[in-house]
Amino acid sequence: MGQVVVGYDGSDCSRNALAEALRTAGALGDGVTVVFGYAPPGLWGGEIAEHEEAIEERGQKVLNEAKHQAEAAGATVELELVAKKAAEAIVEVADKREARMIVVGSYGEAPLKGMIIGSTPYKLLHLSRRPVLVVPTGA
Repeated sequence: MGQVVVGYDGSDCSRNALAEALRTAGALGDGVTVVFGYAPPGLWGGEIAEHEEAIEERGQKVLNEAKHQAEAAGATVELELVAKKAAEAIVEVADKREARMIVVGSYGEAPLKGMIIGSTPYKLLHLSRRPVLVVPTGA
């Protein structure tokens, strides 16, 4: 049994990506791992540490939403909260789990805007050695 890794941030496009990952993994007989990546702000003291804790709490909440979405579809998922930027976190988990593919949603940004501001799907297409399925925002 293989793995499909999906990036999830609680947005509509990430919910669409999870739905597609569940369909694809089901057809392939694979498991699904949901990843929430976040870049810790640094190690500068009280307010920064509190900010990081708030991001971690938000990440746990978002991952629980993904778990409930999967359960409603009759599936189970594994959850990973990773203290790295989203694309790096997703690639790390995909490599660790030897994933068959990565699935992410797209906000529907223009390609040039994605290159300039560095959208997660764009970064994944260049960082990952695994296939990346980008689910359009309206899917």
